[in-house]
Amino acid sequence: MSKLKAVREQKNLTQEELSEKSKISVRTIQRIEAGTEPKGHSLRALAHALEIEESLLQDPVVIPETNDDVIVKTAPEIKEEQYLQPEINYSLVKIINLSSLLFTLLPPLNILIPLILMFAMKQRNSLVKQIISVQMIWTVMAPIVFILGIFLKLGRPFTLILMIAIVLSNIFIILRNTAEIDRNKKLYFKLNFSMI
Repeated sequence: MSKLKAVREQKNLTQEELSEKSKISVRTIQRIEAGTEPKGHSLRALAHALEIEESLLQDPVVIPETNDDVIVKTAPEIKEEQYLQPEINYSLVKIINLSSLLFTLLPPLNILIPLILMFAMKQRNSLVKQIISVQMIWTVMAPIVFILGIFLKLGRPFTLILMIAIVLSNIFIILRNTAEIDRNKKLYFKLNFSMI
C-alpha cells in the first residue's frame, strides 16, 4: 500500500475528497497511489491537504550497509547527501598548499610532496586536487617560458631576472591561494579542470 493511500484512509478521505481539498486531479492521486513518486507541486499540495510533512508521503529508500544493519532514508535526505562534500579540513589544505613552497626550486617535488600529503592527510577533495593541478601547470609552463626567454638572446642579466621572476610567480601563486583558503575557503588561482 502506498503512503498516500495509507494516510488518506487514516484521515477517512476518498480520492475525490482529497482531490477537491488538494486541487490535484483524481487521476494524479490514483497514479501516486499506484506507485508513482509524488514530486514538486503535487507533493506539497497533498501534504498540505493532509496536514502532514512532505517526507511522510515519499517512499523510503533502503540502503544496505556492510554489516547486517539497514538504514532507511527518504528521497530528500539522499538528494541532500549527494550535494554534501566530504569534510574539508582547511588547515590541512593550507599545509598541503604551502608544502609546494618548500620545493619551488625543485619542480617535480612541488607536485610530489603535496600529492603524498593529500593521501597521508586523507584530504582527497577538489580543493587539494586543484592545488596540485595548478602546480602541474606551473611546472610545465616554467621551463617553456625560460626556454623562450633564452631564445630572445637578451643576455645573462635578463636570463637571471627571468629565472627569479618564474620562481617568484610560483611563490606568489602559492601564497595568494593560501590567503584565499584562509579568508574564503576557496582558491584564487584555479583551473576549470582537474589534472588528477
